[in-house]
Amino acid sequence: MTIKQFFGGVHPQENKISRHYHLEKIFSPGLLFVHLSQHIGKIAKPLVKQNDYVLKGQKIAEADGLISATIHSPVSGKIKEIKDFLHPVIGDKLPVIVIENDGNNKSIDFTSKYKEYFRFDNNEIVRVIQNSGIVGLGGAMFPTHVKLSPKKEIETVLLNGCECEPYLTCDDKLMQEYSREIVEGLRIIMYVLDAAKGIVVLEDNKPESIKKMKDVVSHVPNVDIVCVKTKYPQGAEKQLIKTILNKEVPLGGLPMDVGVVVQNVATSYAIYNAVVKGIPLFERAVTVSGDINRIGNFMVPIGTLVSDIVKTLNIDITKTNKIILGGPMMGVSVGTMEVPTIKGTSGILFLKDRIKDYPFGPCIRCSKCVRVCPMGLMPNFLSLYIEHEMWDKVKFFSPKDCIECGCCSYICVSKRPIVNQIKFAKSVIK
Repeated sequence: MTIKQFFGGVHPQENKISRHYHLEKIFSPGLLFVHLSQHIGKIAKPLVKQNDYVLKGQKIAEADGLISATIHSPVSGKIKEIKDFLHPVIGDKLPVIVIENDGNNKSIDFTSKYKEYFRFDNNEIVRVIQNSGIVGLGGAMFPTHVKLSPKKEIETVLLNGCECEPYLTCDDKLMQEYSREIVEGLRIIMYVLDAAKGIVVLEDNKPESIKKMKDVVSHVPNVDIVCVKTKYPQGAEKQLIKTILNKEVPLGGLPMDVGVVVQNVATSYAIYNAVVKGIPLFERAVTVSGDINRIGNFMVPIGTLVSDIVKTLNIDITKTNKIILGGPMMGVSVGTMEVPTIKGTSGILFLKDRIKDYPFGPCIRCSKCVRVCPMGLMPNFLSLYIEHEMWDKVKFFSPKDCIECGCCSYICVSKRPIVNQIKFAKSVIK
């Protein structure tokens, strides 16, 4: 296979300092704050009320329409209340279900009748995935059942194991410790889509995962492993398709337009758990890292407050002043530890803020941002026109095609907040 490099991109310092730490279970705290908005689309509708008793894995909210996702309880206990609470990504107060953990860990019956999934209609398997509340765990949180119901024929499934964000290593550890389950999840995806080919893509900075995945894939027909050069944002869908298949998704288009579906390895693992084991999505792998005394990769119940993680792991945060949920390039900085993890929380970083707070400078026309933009946009012009609120000209330079990877802001010598400006422009134009 001929590997083509995508245009643009940067090489930030990797800082994969937690890569050798095994996945550990974090004990569930006394209270969990499970947001009803943990996905792209409409907020889920609660199925429980105050003082109801719920079991671990029980459905507590159902999808509201097609672009929405079901939510399950991560513990057994009593519903304390349903109230508005700070959302870690949106930054506003949205409804949460507060669950008082009874510590008994009582669960629903997790047995599945779909272990031999190939004996069932693929639409039935999609419903199982939908009822398990699975969304894209790479960070996008797009409901997975929608991705698995394309209106076009799919030839290839790309399984994204690049994990190109600095610091994050939870996908790396999943591939090392659950390689067989991840590959079986890929086979389920291929079966559902009737796809002829599956390709697991890893960056070349993950030698242990490459070896583990190759050992498993060597016995699996129609599935290959491809290693690519480490480069950010290699894991973005359109860049991955260009690199591996040399196909370009049209502007405004979707991967299915070129016969491809891309899924994250963590999503594949969740699909395996749902279909083969009957376990819905109520916990996920999270990297805890940064300038702290305790780092690692942990299986964290969804709805766990960052403050509870700090207490449980006995983390000393006195030397840090910045908390980022996700990676440093595309993650969200939060101003408090009283925010819960959601399905898209892949990392919690505690950092010394190395960037001084000062006004950004004027554009010096160096065009570095143009050279690194993986979408081939003109971030320099976008930044200038957004700054001066020249919206007709902003629209001409297609801000909607920006994937918000942050390469432009990272490389800008004037420290202009280009990606934040483009996010703002998208909301204005919408």
